[in-house]
Amino acid sequence: MSERTRVSQLSSLPDGPVTVAGWVDTVRDQKKVQFVILRDESGAVQLVNPAVREGDAPDGVVGSDTARARTDAISALSSGSFIRVTGELKHDERVKLGGLEVKLASLEVVSSARETPIAVDSSSDKRLDWRFLDLRHPRQQLIFQVQTTLLQAWRQVWIDHGFIELQTPKLMASPSESRAELFEVGYFDSTAYLAQSPQFFKQMAQAAGFGGVFEVGPAFRADPSFTSRHATEFTSVDMEMSWVDSHETVMRVHEELLVAGFAAVAQKHGDAIRAHFGLDVRVPTTPFPRIPLAEAKKIVAERGYTVPRADADTDPEGERRISAYVRETYDHDFVFLTDYASSIRPFYHMRHRDDPELTNSYDLIFNGVEIATGAQREHRIDVLEAQARDKGLDPAELDFYLDFFRYGVPPHGGFGMGLARVLMLLLGESSIRETTYLFRGPTRLLP
Repeated sequence: MSERTRVSQLSSLPDGPVTVAGWVDTVRDQKKVQFVILRDESGAVQLVNPAVREGDAPDGVVGSDTARARTDAISALSSGSFIRVTGELKHDERVKLGGLEVKLASLEVVSSARETPIAVDSSSDKRLDWRFLDLRHPRQQLIFQVQTTLLQAWRQVWIDHGFIELQTPKLMASPSESRAELFEVGYFDSTAYLAQSPQFFKQMAQAAGFGGVFEVGPAFRADPSFTSRHATEFTSVDMEMSWVDSHETVMRVHEELLVAGFAAVAQKHGDAIRAHFGLDVRVPTTPFPRIPLAEAKKIVAERGYTVPRADADTDPEGERRISAYVRETYDHDFVFLTDYASSIRPFYHMRHRDDPELTNSYDLIFNGVEIATGAQREHRIDVLEAQARDKGLDPAELDFYLDFFRYGVPPHGGFGMGLARVLMLLLGESSIRETTYLFRGPTRLLP
């Protein structure tokens, strides 16, 4: 069997014999010639076959039976069928699709397909029901090519800074942050919990002397929300690093990651994103704007919107409003909202030295949507225990976590970021359902 050549490699090859394989996109079955558009994971190419039908060639002519059989096979091809073909590659600038085509010599139907149950204009739910077919579209595949490039660029930044990649457990003996939005699972004769984040474990790495660590992995939230930005299982991008001076140290690394990732995406996929999504990738400049939360609420109020609860975080409308202000004022798609009140932050966030009502923390807003939360952590055991009590938590129930700090730990901080949200906003999509390989929500566990 000849070695398969990916479609993307064809343009660099000379005219001559070639083998390609993939699925049938379309068939144009004309009287004298047949055209098949074949797609694989790298692109599409036009196949051409001079049609030889019953009566076109006398019986007994060498190759006539084979040519008729190939013609009949192409006439019977259904969209989505997987085929393997050999033929003569020919470069021809008149061919609209890539300036090349393959004249068929042989065709093997590897797997025939039924008529597809979805269309481009099918509802989101129906497309998700048939996600493996929905993902065949080049626009959908581009999302995950972009995701790969983004993650590779982020990993390179971390590796260049000497970070270590971790894979932390997703089954926990106790909640990672709070009992709210928590999935319980039976675990032999006891109960386990699905991790809401790797927070405790990445902090444990600081006590272990790892320094900078990162993880890209699943996280779980028992959140019954049906919004465009929420899921019950999502991919969390997490980082933690030692010897931070404040949350500002974390924000600087966070900026560096996003600039590197967006630059890589723009360089590798900019043209394809423009073609399929109709937008240009804007590589952000540094530093990103920084606005304390209280000031952001005032700005939003002056623009005609008041966040409903004065003692709480901002809300989605507030995020959209402050992003509009930042775009108008700074021509920037990102903004760090900083200095969140300690009353609305976890017990392990470090509080301001001169104002214990505020924390050394931030949310990162991108194009009107929060994509990440970061902070400097409290590393002093006596302060940490006191802050846990302030939150109504019993330190005895946090013993395994507090042990990290009883044996020494450096000042540290980090962030958690939703991968699907970043992709959604980067590509101008309306929901993380489009930028999640297989979405999980309150009513969806399949496919």
